Amino acid sequence: TVAEPPFRVTVLLSVVFLAQANFAPHFFDNGVGSTSGNMALFSLPEDTPVGSHVYTLNGTDPEGDPVSYHISFDPSARSVFSVDPNFGNITLVEELDREREDEIEAIISISDGLNLVAEKVTILVTDANDEAPSFIQEPYVVQVPEDIPTGSSIVKVHAIDKDTGSGGSVTYFLQNMHATKFAMDRHSGVLRLRPGATLDYEKAQTHFVTVVAKDGGGRLRGADVVFSATTTVTVNVEDVQDMAPVFVGTPYYGYVYEDTLPGSEVLMVVAMDGDRGKPNQILYSLLNGDDGAFEINETSGAIYVMQSPAQLRREVYELHVQVTEVSSAGIPAAQAMVPVTIRIVDLNNHPPTFYGESGPQNRFELSMYEHPPQGEILRGLKITVNDSDQGANAKFNLRLVGPGGIFRVVPLTVLNEAQVTIIVENSAAIDFEKFKVLTFKLLAIEVNTPEKFSSTADVVIQLLDTNDNVPKFTSHYYIARIPENAPGGSNVVAVTAVDPDTGPWGEVKYSIYGSGADPFLIHPSTGIIYTQPWASLDAEATARYNFYVKAEDMEGKYSLAEVFVTLLDVNDHYPQFGKSIQEKTMVLGTPVKIEATDQDAEEPNNLVDYSITHAEPTNVFDIDAHTGEIRLKNSIGSLDALHNITAGGDFTWSLEVQAKDRGSPSFSTTALLKIDITDTEMLSRSPMAAFLMQTKDNPMKAVGVLAGIMAIIVAITVLISTATFWRNKKSNKVLPVRRVLRKRPSPAPRAVRIEWLKFKRTKAAAKFVLQEDPSNENCNNNSLGSTQPPKAPAPPPPPTMTPNMGAAHWTVPTVSGSLTPRQPQRSPKPKVGSPIQSALVSELRQKFEKKSVGNKAYF
Repeated sequence: TVAEPPFRVTVLLSVVFLAQANFAPHFFDNGVGSTSGNMALFSLPEDTPVGSHVYTLNGTDPEGDPVSYHISFDPSARSVFSVDPNFGNITLVEELDREREDEIEAIISISDGLNLVAEKVTILVTDANDEAPSFIQEPYVVQVPEDIPTGSSIVKVHAIDKDTGSGGSVTYFLQNMHATKFAMDRHSGVLRLRPGATLDYEKAQTHFVTVVAKDGGGRLRGADVVFSATTTVTVNVEDVQDMAPVFVGTPYYGYVYEDTLPGSEVLMVVAMDGDRGKPNQILYSLLNGDDGAFEINETSGAIYVMQSPAQLRREVYELHVQVTEVSSAGIPAAQAMVPVTIRIVDLNNHPPTFYGESGPQNRFELSMYEHPPQGEILRGLKITVNDSDQGANAKFNLRLVGPGGIFRVVPLTVLNEAQVTIIVENSAAIDFEKFKVLTFKLLAIEVNTPEKFSSTADVVIQLLDTNDNVPKFTSHYYIARIPENAPGGSNVVAVTAVDPDTGPWGEVKYSIYGSGADPFLIHPSTGIIYTQPWASLDAEATARYNFYVKAEDMEGKYSLAEVFVTLLDVNDHYPQFGKSIQEKTMVLGTPVKIEATDQDAEEPNNLVDYSITHAEPTNVFDIDAHTGEIRLKNSIGSLDALHNITAGGDFTWSLEVQAKDRGSPSFSTTALLKIDITDTEMLSRSPMAAFLMQTKDNPMKAVGVLAGIMAIIVAITVLISTATFWRNKKSNKVLPVRRVLRKRPSPAPRAVRIEWLKFKRTKAAAKFVLQEDPSNENCNNNSLGSTQPPKAPAPPPPPTMTPNMGAAHWTVPTVSGSLTPRQPQRSPKPKVGSPIQSALVSELRQKFEKKSVGNKAYF
């Protein structure tokens, strides 16, 4: 028992010590205008965008513990803000409206995890100019007498603006200030009648005035804005008795017919009070009744004839009718007077009648040229119209019935009788090509008679043609295509021009001109364009022609059209091999290329394919059909392999190659190609051997080099002989005659070398010539070593003919690209010197002999 109290005290002290050590967090108070702290006296414009960061809650914990922030609102209020609990950033999440809610109460709190401190804050919402003025007590409708004094007040309008400050102030003005009789007091909103302006009920019974209310402007979302509103004030003008009576339907004319009975109504006059808003009663009276011949009803205004027409002595009566207003008190007021004319006429028993030169006539005919001048009178028509009645019965109207707008008739209204005139109104519509005959009806119909008697007459106008049209082509452009091998006189295209005129004026004559018209002619009447008889068209020279065609009538009126002629390419050229095809040197592993060209203008006529038509053996060479490259077959990789597959072991071949175009029909050219095959090892044996191999395809180069060497040797010999001669002359010694015997070189090597050089200078065609025999076949009848060139091949057959292939083993079809040999030029004889050169010449001799043997066997 004694030990318990100290223990309790210790526990209590410990609890007190812990409670005192953990202090509550608190907000910073940074005062008015701060955006960080405890939101004391914080205000926010109502136009702040939603999502904006508006404030930062900021506080601390005495112990330095991390704090978190919270904000809450009354359950009945909107949650306007949200807060980041870690950083205290407050974000606006709902739109603000000061006019609906100018203060926002919220509870902000800060917590260190153990202690929570909460404060109630009030956020003020400041105004932005986001409200427009609004009129109250609408609509504005007022009644104003027409005699209201100028400058008088009419009505007061009132508009309110919920904004504060300048944005809540309202001023007034009229929208159409200069086009109205009214003025507006900008501050009070009182609408007045402008000084000097008056209202008139008879001119305008209602005025609509548009009033604009505008606020004083203010800031909204960073910009200065001004709002306004409009309303309409309706001013109804009340009538005042200030106008005299007014007659309606003046002037007044009446007619009394010969069968009218006494007491019959002749006509009625109508009058009304000029003040139509509150009109007075109207009374009628006659100032002169012409001795009782006429009377008037004082309330209706009807005028009656009181005597028989036979008793009326005058044809026309002038009456004066007076009208008097009677006020509501029965007092006579304003008066007015109007004259009334009454004519005495007989019965309407005659219709209008048309007359010609010989009496009544209901058909009139006329011939005239088309397109007469505007306003011209049709003088060939002699028409008179007459109505035998008198007065109003003889009044009638004239009009033309038919195609409108072409003619017009004069006069339009006739009294008794008139000469009828028809005038041209639309000259362009009087067109012979549209109408050969124009038919109208001339109609005369009474105006004011109840019977409306009428009559008609036919007007027939025969139109005569004039040359008023230009020949026109059916198209502005004519496009034609003809093959280039079309013979002279071939039709190209037919052009057509039409002239709507008749007779000689409608006849069209055609002609062509222009830089491209030379090869063509045109038939002057049919318009058919054809080629000149001598014309030889060639698409390879000129593929397109362009010229003009002219259509002209007899008076020189014309039109033009353009003609485009395109030549269609025909496969009329054979492929032609180049000059370098006769002989080729092939280094083992490297292809040689042949090339042929076709002079046709278009594809596929000028596209060439290559092939080897004959070779022995056949398994040595391949050719690329498109490029013309000739290669050894892949199975041949060395000269030894080539030596094994050939019967004579030779390295020179003669091939028959063909170049064939892709036209239809297709043409081809064959040529004999000699190919020498060597290896890179042979080129490396000696400088002379390398030189001879390099110049094998260009023998003239070898001849030139050898001629130069011989010239140098001759020059050295001359120098040595001259020096010896002068030395002996100075010493005056007679030297013994010494005869030096030299072994002459064998003539065979020289002949071989010369023959080899000649062989190199000439093309393969000099050895293998394709000649045409009468049966349209070529045979290889060349002989090696011929000195005269063969006869040139005959011209190629027409494209439609198919070359005949002979039955001979090596018969070649006739082609335009056959090659002929050139006349070989003799080369200077080379001088063979060293044993190495002699050995090389011997080797070449052996090869050449083998080739000659092979060629003979080949042919």
